Amino acid sequence: MEPTILTLDQPLFILGSYTVTPGMCLFGAAAIVLFAGIPAVLRRRRDRQSADDAEQRMTALLAAQTEMQGRIAAMADVFGARQSELNQSISQRIDGMTHRLGTSITEQTKATHENLRRLQERLAVIDTAQTNIQSLAKDMAGLQSILSNKQTRGAFGQSRMETIIADGLPMGAYAFQATLSNGSRPDCTIRMPNGQPALVIDAKFPLEGWNAIRSAENPDMVRQAQQQFRRDMEVHIRDISGKYLIAGETQETAFLFVPSESIFAEIHEHFEGIVQKAHRSRIVIVSPSLLMLSIQVIQAILRDARMREQAHLIQGEVIRLMEDLTRLDDRVRKLHGHFLTTQKDVDDILISSDKLKKRGTRIEALDLETAGAAQDGKTDQKSFDTRIGQLKLRVVDED
Repeated sequence: MEPTILTLDQPLFILGSYTVTPGMCLFGAAAIVLFAGIPAVLRRRRDRQSADDAEQRMTALLAAQTEMQGRIAAMADVFGARQSELNQSISQRIDGMTHRLGTSITEQTKATHENLRRLQERLAVIDTAQTNIQSLAKDMAGLQSILSNKQTRGAFGQSRMETIIADGLPMGAYAFQATLSNGSRPDCTIRMPNGQPALVIDAKFPLEGWNAIRSAENPDMVRQAQQQFRRDMEVHIRDISGKYLIAGETQETAFLFVPSESIFAEIHEHFEGIVQKAHRSRIVIVSPSLLMLSIQVIQAILRDARMREQAHLIQGEVIRLMEDLTRLDDRVRKLHGHFLTTQKDVDDILISSDKLKKRGTRIEALDLETAGAAQDGKTDQKSFDTRIGQLKLRVVDED
């Protein structure tokens, strides 16, 4: 049986008052298929549009990231150049400051060594004086035994007096056993400055009468010994006044040296008449300590006379000293200015370092936010758009 071929306009069946042909059926089927494919096409267009938008956004993000990387690289180059200049400047200033400090320390070291040298010299003088005092103490301890010997009494008194004078006065300012115009020879004469007459010192002392007082066993013997001692002292004072006090050649006052502090104290305590008679005769009774004090006064007078003679030299030295002091003051002020400049430079360096730290902190914050946005690929579209907006705003703030 051959198949029946239908044409498009041939009636296929009748539906009410409408006749349905094969062409109408094909058109209907095509319409159905067409209407069924419209949603799929729309979806494909929407997906393609979303992909294009995402690609454009990704392109914009990559461009922004590239621009930011370029800016970061430029900023790193600028910071590197500035840091190199800063390091060079700091190195130069530190070298200059080190040189100045080294010079100052060298000068201070020299001054310290000079002060130590002077201190050692003064300590040596003090040690010498202490040695002399110890020697004097030993001599005073054995004074009683020495003075008990009549033969060594005069030699001991002369030796004590010569030692005190030789220690206190320079050579040429005194003479021992010098002969006066009347032929008498005092134990010591001290030459006074400005052409003044010499000062005479007698070291003889009538120790026999004093020893008799000490050895007396009863009051009568003590009174007799005291009277004998007074007579001996009066005779000795009269001899000194008559032989050694020469008008125009010696001073109007002479010294009677007593080589014992205890004897000197006893004379002033129990023999006031002898002391008064000596004063009236212009004779001063001196102990070793009083003689040392008198020698120091004479030494000061001699020093003052020499200073007056050398006044012009001293004035010149004072002028040079003031010049040195002025130079020292200028150098100290320059050093003070250098320290102030160095302090200001250090403050500027600290300010620059703080600025660099702040800029580095901001750069580090940008790097972290960019890296977080790149790694977070699973976030939704809304959060992605929000981060892009924040990144753009931060880049604008940095500019």
